[in-house]
Formats: sequence, structure tokens, C-alpha cells
Amino acid sequence: MIDWLQNWFEEQCDGNWEHEYSIRIETIDNPGWSIEIDLPEQINEITVSQKWKLFELSDDNWLGYKIENNIFFASGDPKKLDLMILIFKEFIKKKNIEDKLIIEKMNL
Repeated sequence: MIDWLQNWFEEQCDGNWEHEYSIRIETIDNPGWSIEIDLPEQINEITVSQKWKLFELSDDNWLGYKIENNIFFASGDPKKLDLMILIFKEFIKKKNIEDKLIIEKMNL
């Protein structure tokens, strides 16, 4: 998924996008990962909003995401970085996030 994200980022870089928008990947103290990705203009034109959705099996098996102010936010346990990027990828491709994908990948 990191390769896909790198390629997607490169496609966005047009001399302007990379000066105004960004991708942030950080660790959090739960422990886990947090990502924030500014949505590209073609999606910004559509009013997109998703309240925080949390999928949690246990304290060490969880993931949540939201879309707010044209930013995709996700957080998850230490093993969920790949899944968070996959969720973003599916959103970019389909303009929708299906709970079924998350449930399947987390084995809920």
C-alpha cells in the first residue's frame, strides 16, 4: 500500500497541489498510527463528510476514520497502517468507504 500511496502522491504533484496539501503519517501513544490526507480538488468539489467510525475488537485491534473539512483522517493500532491506506485508496477510487471491506480485513 505504501507504493500505491507514493504513486498517488506523485500524481497529485502538479506544481501547486504539493504546496497547499499534504499527507501526514504519525505515531500515536495508544500505541498506533494516525494519518491525515488532504483530498484532491476533484473530490473537494463534492461535499464529502463522514463522522468518526470506529471498528474495535480489543484494545490492540482497532481502527477508526472520518472525513472532515476535505481531509481524510484515520487512526489505528500498530498493525493497521496498511489498512488505513487501503481504505483511503478505496475512497479515492469509489468516492465511498464500505464497512464490509474494513470488517473483512479486521476479521470482525
